[in-house]
Amino acid sequence: MLNYRQLHYFWAVAKTGSIARASEQLNLTPQTISGQISLFEQTWNLELFQRVGRQLELTETGRQALAYAEQMFQIGGELEAMLRAGPQEQILFRVGVADVVPKSIVYRLLAPTMELDEVLRISCREDKLERLLADLAIQRLDLVISDSPMPNHLDIKGYSQKLGECGLSFFATPSLAERLKQPFPACLDDAPLLIPGQETVLRSRLLRWLAEQQVQPRIVGEFDDSALMQAFGQSGSGIFVAPSVIAEEVCRQYSVRLIGQTEAVNESFYAISVERKVKHPGILAITEGARRELFHW
Repeated sequence: MLNYRQLHYFWAVAKTGSIARASEQLNLTPQTISGQISLFEQTWNLELFQRVGRQLELTETGRQALAYAEQMFQIGGELEAMLRAGPQEQILFRVGVADVVPKSIVYRLLAPTMELDEVLRISCREDKLERLLADLAIQRLDLVISDSPMPNHLDIKGYSQKLGECGLSFFATPSLAERLKQPFPACLDDAPLLIPGQETVLRSRLLRWLAEQQVQPRIVGEFDDSALMQAFGQSGSGIFVAPSVIAEEVCRQYSVRLIGQTEAVNESFYAISVERKVKHPGILAITEGARRELFHW
């Protein structure tokens, strides 16, 4: 069995950078912390720190142990917060968001959870889809929001619910839009275009549609993060795309013009959970709100 107190002392030293600072933080003597870490190393026959001059540096084993300790004490902090809040007062809702999903879509999907009778505390984390699904499998997350369903090649138990789909809209700053002389989509030919990155489902659909329209824009940027793509678009770097369901919001937020739309390129959004029959009030609020209010199924 791990000695979690000793692991906590190691974690504190690794985070603060020295035994002296950790002792101040934990209100313990440096000798106590040093002795307990030594016992931990002896028990497992390993070395967590090495001394370089007057500084302590993590060994490779120490760096690996720190990554696990970080996760363990983060979960411990969440447990402590839940216990302090009381079992009937607050429900923790842990949501993972694939980094390719537009932030405006995420907000509108999560908004209905704020209106529930149950008091939810949302913990929202953005990452690559496969890492989020790995955390979903070990119940570190309650839900993953993605632009694709559960991949077939992953050996992870999970169920995908389609929240909705919509077409694609194209935007440009007023100065760039004025330089586009032809109607849409011919105006895209030889125009600077910002496109989603290779991690996205949308990218291949968009490129295929452009080829079908026989237009060849100049691709000047590729972005996995839609917010970063929109920031470049706002600066005038190129035309950019976003789901049509948030077209008005994009125009208002980034002071850009809508130059065209197509329903031939669809972007879909999914809620992935470990429950076939969803019971969590937060997930139910998201799925019902998406279908009734956002995508109008």
